[in-house]
Amino acid sequence: MPLPSELAMTPDELDNFMKTCVHMRIATFSPGGRINVTPLVYGWADGKVYTLCRGQKVRNLRRNPNATVIVDRNELYHELQGAMLQGTAIVLEDVDAEMNDPYLEEARLQMGEKYSSPSENGKPPRHSGSASGRTRRWVVFTPDRVVTWDNTKNSALKG
Repeated sequence: MPLPSELAMTPDELDNFMKTCVHMRIATFSPGGRINVTPLVYGWADGKVYTLCRGQKVRNLRRNPNATVIVDRNELYHELQGAMLQGTAIVLEDVDAEMNDPYLEEARLQMGEKYSSPSENGKPPRHSGSASGRTRRWVVFTPDRVVTWDNTKNSALKG
């Protein structure tokens, strides 16, 4: 059964939601075809999810770039908000690819704000992670389908 359209987030609500939530989960396909789900930190820029991955997650995405990202917040059903994004991921394979991505810096700054304490100058540091080894890479996930829900919009659930 589809979600009621009145519970969907507007584009501005989705943008704010994605910029302020702390964790996401990304589902990829393992070599044997099983679904592999991993919680990760992330940034949101230009309607895309940016995350620094390593290990099996990067190998899975190199083999099959199809993935689903889930971001949600709140525990109680009447407060639950979330977004399911289905699409494809691109692994930025080296520092040159990182430098050529026009929105990675925005995501790095956002991640610094979300996950780091302010430095001596009062500003949060940017996320400085970069490609290294065989599997530590930035991944850019571009959704082609987005489903959102905001149960706080449902007056029948307010008690």
